[in-house]
Amino acid sequence: MSKKGVVLINLGTPDKPEKKEVKAYLSEFLMDKYVIDTPYFSRLLLVKGIILNTRPEKSARAYKKVWTDRGSPLLYHSEDLLGKVQNKIANPVELAMRYNTPAISTAIQNLIKKGCDKILFFPLYPQYAMSSTLTVQEKVEDEMKKIANNIPFEFVPPFYDDNDYINLLANTMRPYLEKVQYDYVLFSYHGLPVRQLQKVDPTKSHCYSVENCCSIKSPAHEFCYKHQSFTITEKVAEQLKLEAGKFGSSFQSRLGRTEWVKPFTDEQLIDLPNRGIKKLLVVTPSFVADCLETIEEIGMGGKSTFLENGGEIYDLVSCLNSDSRWADLISNWVK
Repeated sequence: MSKKGVVLINLGTPDKPEKKEVKAYLSEFLMDKYVIDTPYFSRLLLVKGIILNTRPEKSARAYKKVWTDRGSPLLYHSEDLLGKVQNKIANPVELAMRYNTPAISTAIQNLIKKGCDKILFFPLYPQYAMSSTLTVQEKVEDEMKKIANNIPFEFVPPFYDDNDYINLLANTMRPYLEKVQYDYVLFSYHGLPVRQLQKVDPTKSHCYSVENCCSIKSPAHEFCYKHQSFTITEKVAEQLKLEAGKFGSSFQSRLGRTEWVKPFTDEQLIDLPNRGIKKLLVVTPSFVADCLETIEEIGMGGKSTFLENGGEIYDLVSCLNSDSRWADLISNWVK
């Protein structure tokens, strides 16, 4: 009988919050042609010649702020999620990271040892992006050719508009909204360079070429991270019955001087108090597990920015992490 294996895939994390380990992790991550999508030699000069000589020490200090007795939050939340999913389904389930460990190749080998003759890969990214979904797909395809060329495999597609996912995200926010009457809800998504949206636009004439491109129906939306982010915001806001003008989307974590998707989260956190918004709830839907970008950048740095500019209450919704309802949803998707 056929036996299907499942691989849950997230981004990755350094082994330790130390300069050496962070530098190794950043080198693998930033040298990915889909993350910094410039020609190889210019990417090499930027990453090896500039970024890796300055950023690792700063990033290591940031990682130390979020590190726990169990290690990296991204890793242990993913491991806890893996355990819950495995307890709910009969199919063997493995965890892998696109960068660093546990490696995708190791997950594939483990499933083969368990007798699997087909594999379902699940990139844990709600929206499509070349720097997340596409790079995972290409890495998986390369590893499968080397390790298991005769085994069929497929991917779980982005789930940004799945009703069960939208309901779950809304339900994680409800306890916050029931306790505090917030002035505003900010949906903060990881940022992307505009050129990456244009590169994956199959029409080559819609993204940032048409006014209000995210609102006008197009085949480009199947691959448009910005449109899919806005879709999450709108659907969750509808579920929660948030009033128009009381919520919005923004984008965080930009790098370099190229044009990035706007509005920027850090600028919003300065501007919102000036607009009379004193009580703010923030949610980070592009992340399914809490990590450096949610805990340190938004939870610590973002809070300081908002309060220093006149805000009074700043609450951050935890990511789905290993919530049992999230494990149930994944289990239903991969059975």
